[in-house]
Amino acid sequence: MTQVDIRSVALWIATNLGLLVGFHMVTSPAVAEPELWNKRALELDFSLDGSKGGLIATDLTGDGNMDFVVTSTGQLAAYTLQGERLWWIHDDIRVSSGSSENVGLPGHQAPGVQVADVDGDGKANLLYLDQSSTVHILDAATGQKKRSVKVPHPEGSERWEHLVVCNLQGQGDRDLVLQATNAQGYRVGHYVAAYSIDELDKEPLWQTDRFGALAHGPLRVADLTGDGRDEICGFTILSPEGKPTSWQYPPISPEFGGGRSFHIDALMIDDVRPDIPGLEVVLLEEGRNYVGLVHFERGLIWWETLRQDEPQNGAVGQFDPNRPGLEIWCRSRHNRNQVPWVFDSRGQVIAEYQMSEVAPEGWADAGVETIVAIHWTGERAQLIAAKERHKSGDVCIMEPLTGRFVVHIPEQADLLYVADVCGDWREEIMVINQNQLRIYENPAPNPRPDQPRLWEQQHYRRNKMTWNYYSP
Repeated sequence: MTQVDIRSVALWIATNLGLLVGFHMVTSPAVAEPELWNKRALELDFSLDGSKGGLIATDLTGDGNMDFVVTSTGQLAAYTLQGERLWWIHDDIRVSSGSSENVGLPGHQAPGVQVADVDGDGKANLLYLDQSSTVHILDAATGQKKRSVKVPHPEGSERWEHLVVCNLQGQGDRDLVLQATNAQGYRVGHYVAAYSIDELDKEPLWQTDRFGALAHGPLRVADLTGDGRDEICGFTILSPEGKPTSWQYPPISPEFGGGRSFHIDALMIDDVRPDIPGLEVVLLEEGRNYVGLVHFERGLIWWETLRQDEPQNGAVGQFDPNRPGLEIWCRSRHNRNQVPWVFDSRGQVIAEYQMSEVAPEGWADAGVETIVAIHWTGERAQLIAAKERHKSGDVCIMEPLTGRFVVHIPEQADLLYVADVCGDWREEIMVINQNQLRIYENPAPNPRPDQPRLWEQQHYRRNKMTWNYYSP
């Protein structure tokens, strides 16, 4: 009997006989191939330029169906779910590749675009920055340019590098937050300014050069408090008026992590603690190697580590429906033979395992990357989707608490994205393989077809619009 076989038997015994104290194992029934997925392929007009550019799903035309925007160096294009090209534009769009600490934002695989009705005419607009700090506003359905405004960037920065549409004034998606890194040295997005989109050529609503930014990616926004307006999220959280909270994330100090310096690798926003009003922000540290759960009003809810292992990347979801709140899956930094673990909503470790013991034969020993919680089955328990790390590789769907591979898709995925695009509220996996956008969907009947679509959640829409490799 192999090591994997022994572990499988041990997990079966622990699950069925209740011998795994403190761990509640949630498993999904295996599905025999080839009925694991349906696949469709859309032909793109270009391939990605390494990790410059990315993908979003959104309704561009207003017909209620999801469309796609794909970006790369010097170009962006829009396609319907059926593969029809809506438009294709050549322009010097601001996308970046490599470490954002060296080349600036928005970072690995960030799409660099925003889609929203920003002028109140009931039709979607698409916005992007070019390399000279000019904000371009298009008709999202046709690609026709409606307006371009060059916005002065802060002294000390090279250009504006990242943009997010948001609702700061309570008037809908009529505001824009811009972010930039320092031009010299170790680059971090400390520069942030907010504008009314109608008045991009005027003074900002507010600005700061002291934002506590992620090290590897851009800021994100969401309505954390439920008042209809967005907060701006890094390890500093700003109010819609640009004011910092009365609390601060644990600073570099001997009483916190022995005084070691740190930076934030990844950020996720969700309702981790439904018993607390509003949404929470999950922060994954490198350096002190903690996972933190923070709340806009209450501050640090908990701050935990496992053996001082670096969490690096993670996913937040309903991985164990028998526990209150959501769980947080942490990948671990290991360059080979990753050792993932899972926190519950209170910061208690409820599972850990060796990737080498659960990954299928031939899977990259570097493990997984671009990890995203996914509603694949339609059951209450979510799974996680990921791709092979450090290569254009295969794609998988895993059980977060056991690491069991439920689905293994042979691929050469350059990029992975997860969203509800087919309309039954469950989520699909999208990969870009050279000049193809491939969509994988679950062909099994949906056990809960009456659930509302995930796009009705404001933070879901925000998350799927503003992401990069580290915070998918």
